Amino acid sequence: MSGGPQDGPQVVAGDVLLLGREASPQFVRPLTVRVIRRLDDWHTYDGWLWLDGYEVGTKGVATRRRTLYVRLAGFRWLSMSARPTRPRRPPARTVVAG
Repeated sequence: MSGGPQDGPQVVAGDVLLLGREASPQFVRPLTVRVIRRLDDWHTYDGWLWLDGYEVGTKGVATRRRTLYVRLAGFRWLSMSARPTRPRRPPARTVVAG
């Protein structure tokens, strides 16, 4: 299942999304949400996604927790959580004499 526009990035925890009418008819006014997690195990129609997130108020503070059903092509990212650009290497090990 894709997590954003078909060729776009995946939705992951920490992303901040703007949800408007394009995302779902339930959003009469735009809603800003910080994603907690995707609910990939919940059944849905192609092109839609269940998310757990916090509604973010005008001061950038989470105001309430929401479970939302959104159309993938209908939201836009306001910010994306940090994503690794390359695989992590294990840290170098040092031998401690003792």
